[in-house]
Amino acid sequence: MATIKPFAAIRPALGLESKIAALPYDVYSSEEARQKVSDNPLLFLNIDRAETQFPVGTSPYEDKVYDKARDLFWSQVKDGIYVKESAPCYYVYELVMDGRSQIGLVACASIDDYANNIIKKHENTRADKEEDRIRHVGTMEAQTGPIFLAYRYNAAIDAEIKKAMANPALYDFVADDGITHRVWVINDAGSVKIIRDAFAGMNDIYIADGHHRCASAVKVGFKKREAKPNYTGDEEFNFFLSVLFPDEQLMIMDYNRVVKDLNGNSADEFIAKLSEIFTIAPQNEAKKPSKKGEIAMFLEDKWYLLSVKEAYQSNDPIKGLDVSVLQDNVLGPILNIEDPKTDKRIDFVGGIRGYEELVKRCHTDSVVAFGMYPTSIQELFAVADASLLMPPKSTWFEPKLRSGLFIHSIKEGDDNE
Repeated sequence: MATIKPFAAIRPALGLESKIAALPYDVYSSEEARQKVSDNPLLFLNIDRAETQFPVGTSPYEDKVYDKARDLFWSQVKDGIYVKESAPCYYVYELVMDGRSQIGLVACASIDDYANNIIKKHENTRADKEEDRIRHVGTMEAQTGPIFLAYRYNAAIDAEIKKAMANPALYDFVADDGITHRVWVINDAGSVKIIRDAFAGMNDIYIADGHHRCASAVKVGFKKREAKPNYTGDEEFNFFLSVLFPDEQLMIMDYNRVVKDLNGNSADEFIAKLSEIFTIAPQNEAKKPSKKGEIAMFLEDKWYLLSVKEAYQSNDPIKGLDVSVLQDNVLGPILNIEDPKTDKRIDFVGGIRGYEELVKRCHTDSVVAFGMYPTSIQELFAVADASLLMPPKSTWFEPKLRSGLFIHSIKEGDDNE
């Protein structure tokens, strides 16, 4: 059974939410982050990327950077830029992108559920990225980036969310990128109990996005337990900030690949080798794959549609993924890209950037591009249920959750239940 509990968020004071809300810290380069913070000093990026408060060239991993994040945030709380909810509650968080609505529940999930695999993973994490967020969360004593979780649709939860959305929104604004963000509060005791009980009946919740932030928050929680051997389990450090979405609402976009060379093959030789694995159909223009088992390819200013031959298809949760078919039969054996996480000859392009970006890359620093059919949320569930890990860069979720709208304090003495 999953523990998904309400909490008293620290959140932007009314009227400041649109100035504070920021895309995740890791979507920006240092230069981009500096420009964003320069344009808007209240943007939460100034806390998520506190090196922006120091001269250019300052390492984001210096102690003073993490200390600055802590001092800046808590001073802004003191100044009333952020306010703390008077009592624990759930929040409904709606994001609207291109007319499509995605509605999640903001809450806190249990570090024990993560450790016991009730909250399931599908990606490996990197120690260096974990360490950065461990220091950030630990120094700030607050979790600032919500973890994107998914669960199988539940009618009782859906009914309570719809009931809350019939009331006036707490926040309602359109961000610079055109994404609409709306927030409602669920603080009715009966509604809170229904939601909490519904999650308690679930044995499977899934990390959709934010594996590094999640692992870091969990490790900080266990570290705090070590420092407090008589902990009760109710302290806020036993839980981490999350937004949970029902599976039916989630959209995974394609995560495409560009490769810098053909590993000594000519274009004709490469296509000949591909023809053993795929049925190849030349295209007059870019054509996105319409189903699983199809891959678009751009090579020497020509588009092709590759269809996986039956002999190379698989029902295995990992081997059957289109990204695995490409890696196991093309990128590895033909192009000699054995580890796509570390090989500098391959790069990954999120589907949000469109096929125009694939063409651009093939005209600048790459020679071939592969446009993938998006991994489905059910494929993600199947991989996680089998306790397996997806290949790198298998999923791209849009729209991105904003940081700064909900902060979860894990300070001792700041418990809110």
